[in-house]
Amino acid sequence: MSRDTDTGTRDGHDETREDGEYFARLVDEEILAEYLEAELGSVNEYDVRHHQEGHSNETLFVTWGDRELVVRRPPPGEIAETAHDVLREYRVIDALQGTDARVPATVLGSEDQSVMNSDFYVMERVEGTVLRESEADRFANSESRQAIGEELIDALCEIHAVDYEAVGLGEFGYPEGYTERQVERWGKQYDWAMELTTEERDLPRLEDVSEWLDANCPSEYPHTLVHGDYKLDNVMYASSTPPKLVSVFDWELSTLGDPRADLGWMLSYWRDAGDPEPSIPELTATFMEREGYPSRQELVDRYEQRAGIEFTDETFYRALAVYKLGALGEMFFRRYLEGNSDDPMYPKMEERVPALVERAERIIEGEEPL
Repeated sequence: MSRDTDTGTRDGHDETREDGEYFARLVDEEILAEYLEAELGSVNEYDVRHHQEGHSNETLFVTWGDRELVVRRPPPGEIAETAHDVLREYRVIDALQGTDARVPATVLGSEDQSVMNSDFYVMERVEGTVLRESEADRFANSESRQAIGEELIDALCEIHAVDYEAVGLGEFGYPEGYTERQVERWGKQYDWAMELTTEERDLPRLEDVSEWLDANCPSEYPHTLVHGDYKLDNVMYASSTPPKLVSVFDWELSTLGDPRADLGWMLSYWRDAGDPEPSIPELTATFMEREGYPSRQELVDRYEQRAGIEFTDETFYRALAVYKLGALGEMFFRRYLEGNSDDPMYPKMEERVPALVERAERIIEGEEPL
């Protein structure tokens, strides 16, 4: 699962790091080699690199002979209940093989704790470009910018159109009550993280946001497969023009539920010209503010037309998205305090999560319109 081209780099910066104690906690290269040899056969070339771009499940790039593979595993250390379920991620990607949903080819999934001290799975590495901090030079024109947004929406519509019963995902989740459970679940994730993080600082506005979401949660909505973390830097575009979205990654939060939650999440990352400064500038690209990119409203219009689903209660879904992002950040901050991550982003959550809670309030109060 390359995050850019086959070099494993992005804009000249190394995306992998193999040295240090944390890498040793992620993988024993000899044991992994023994497992892959038993499953895939012997090879002459073997190499493992730690992919540094993600901030949740861990990603390892593996060269296995003439094959380029990706191994996904949870971070080491204690984690919140249901977080980082990589075999759930594997199950949905495997089920979507052969559908219109744009996913990598799966290889193996394993519960064998003796290999990596955790569940893990293996998939084929996809080559292309992920748009993170900046746009690719070949996309720096109005036509390509428009296509980037349109492809992003079209791929989401394909996910929501999947007949989940037909592909064996009929018991993958409980769509009835999904949205209510989202409010409850992410509140519990805050609670888990704050067992430790409140020793450093409080989140005084969180309770007001939580209460508003609980009081304004829609009770009726379409039932579809949902990705759970759908956004621009979780998809890949082919290394060509015009822009063609070739794969969707990071399915660990996928389930059956409310498709409008996916759209609200994606929109929480999409920038319009004139937006306030981002709450997490390190994780928020701003290049889509440039002329030629579709606005959030234009993305919503295309989604409604293509998916046939109206984006009602948009304030709720956008506020919920920011609330969820804050919960993830608070969990990251706890893992940093426990010493269970070397991600330089995690300590910054001490200040970034309060800013996210304030942003959720602004959305609720109408100060950040669609």
